[in-house]
Amino acid sequence: MANGDDPTAAPRDPPVARRRRAKPAADATAHAVVATPPAAPDKPPGVRALAAQATREAILGAATRVFAKQGFAGGRIEQISKAARSNDRMIYYYFGSKEALFVAVLEDTYRRFNEAESALVLDTRRPEAALTAVIRFVWLYYQQHPEFITLLNTENLLRGRHIATSPQVRAYSSPVLAITDKVLRSGAALGVFRADLSARDVYLMIAALAYFYLGNRYTLSSFLGEDLQAAGALAHWEAFVIDAVQRAVRADAGSLPA
Repeated sequence: MANGDDPTAAPRDPPVARRRRAKPAADATAHAVVATPPAAPDKPPGVRALAAQATREAILGAATRVFAKQGFAGGRIEQISKAARSNDRMIYYYFGSKEALFVAVLEDTYRRFNEAESALVLDTRRPEAALTAVIRFVWLYYQQHPEFITLLNTENLLRGRHIATSPQVRAYSSPVLAITDKVLRSGAALGVFRADLSARDVYLMIAALAYFYLGNRYTLSSFLGEDLQAAGALAHWEAFVIDAVQRAVRADAGSLPA
């Protein structure tokens, strides 16, 4: 026993032996690093899906423009594919037929209107101001999106034969009517609106007054001998529509005929 070592302690390995036992572990680690180099980065997930969605949206946008300008009969597949910078084959791949593409355009037209109206922030504690906001939204949306009117005019000339096949369009009316109904109920609860009002009737009144004016503004301008597209004429009709609807829903306006 040398240098005061404990006789009961396990003998220590010589330094060289310790190094030799540690070396294989170090070699294994080094070998593992060499054997598994960093993987090459893959393409971001969903690239194909995003590309397909972009192609479909481009076709839908082009079809909206072409059908709004040319109508259903005049809008040709080759015009749409050229406007979309795509090809006819892709239109048939995504939509199946010209008729199905037109249905998709109508659905998308209603969807965009619905989403825009659903984004309105209305204070139903002030129902008269909220109703004015709804009226003004419809009036301005029709002006800012003339394709809405022309596409619906086209489909009405065809007696709604395409839109009748859509399972989605009916669902888009529910949120729109729900907004109007909420405003009317609030007004009735506060005693400023009639309690017998139907959201459907009031919405039809708003849409009819706005749609008829803008949908017939060219012929009516000639018929009446005045420019119905002039800024002053548009502002006058907006004020008239707001006043007419507000008068119709007021609590002192009387009940609807049975």
